[in-house]
Amino acid sequence: MVDKIKGYITEVENFQGKTTEEIETFRIKFLGKKGLLNEFFAEFKNVPNDQKKEFGQTINQLKNSAQAKVDELKEWLENQTEEKGIYGDLSRPGEAIEIGSRHPISIVKNQIIEIFSNIGFNVSEGPEIEDDWHNFTALNLPEYHPARDMQDTFFIQTNPEDILLRTHTSSVQVRYMEDNKPPIRTISPGRVFRNEAISSRSHCIFHQVEGLYIDKDVSFADLKQTLLYFTKQLFGKSKIRLRPSYFPFTEPSAEVDIYWGLETETDYRITKGTGWLEIMGCGMVDPNVLKNCNIDPNEYSGFAFGMGIERIAMLLYQIGDIRMFYENDVRFLKQFKSVL
Repeated sequence: MVDKIKGYITEVENFQGKTTEEIETFRIKFLGKKGLLNEFFAEFKNVPNDQKKEFGQTINQLKNSAQAKVDELKEWLENQTEEKGIYGDLSRPGEAIEIGSRHPISIVKNQIIEIFSNIGFNVSEGPEIEDDWHNFTALNLPEYHPARDMQDTFFIQTNPEDILLRTHTSSVQVRYMEDNKPPIRTISPGRVFRNEAISSRSHCIFHQVEGLYIDKDVSFADLKQTLLYFTKQLFGKSKIRLRPSYFPFTEPSAEVDIYWGLETETDYRITKGTGWLEIMGCGMVDPNVLKNCNIDPNEYSGFAFGMGIERIAMLLYQIGDIRMFYENDVRFLKQFKSVL
């Protein structure tokens, strides 16, 4: 019986199939459910014990040889067969590959990051699900502070600890100050959440970029020059103004306007005839915030600023409805191209 199997091994090694049908017939003969291998395995129980080892090894050799031969011939046949319709007419024109577009929010965010990276700001990120300390208390917004009413918050858990969706990326700045010693120069881009009604000018989900600079002898003049540099780089505008405002975590605080101009009808419409556009808030970091983050306010000072990416994108691309950013309309998204 062993000699018979060895004869089949020789037959396998000498087989040369030229077509798919020949290879399939060969496979069925040896490897099929009713093939020779199954017959030999069924005969194994009738083999004397002293011959079982040699018999089993010879069957396995036949099985491996047959499988290797089938794989070898199939690969050879595939290499010999040209796929029609793919390589048939090499002179035919190619099909254009459609290149995707970046989302306008991503384009503007990357532009802002690049501008501040050029003057030494790094990028810091943090969790979107925050606790009360990092989102409110550390930022000079203790419990029952009236300024908390300015931000309609999505709370996830209220006991034993308030867990919420962050309402600003200032929470990232708190975490960064806790983990890093001055000098600090960082921007924190990210998605934030407010429990607000959705309209053409507001949304419950939007994106911010907030900046923070802390070092010795940082002044309001440093803040103004930094923002002037930013507006020149992003908008090409060299005229800004700072109006007094209020933010719990900065003192003094200001709103930043740029002079957009009144050259077109659109300029009159978006600036309401004034020529000025508000783009962000800013101010000097409140000493209480520094204390909460274990930074000595007697030795260090700093400034912070923050802007909405959607608002900047709406200005740059003259988009009239913030909801368009979230509808995933391909016709809208295809309009935006960028290498950033």
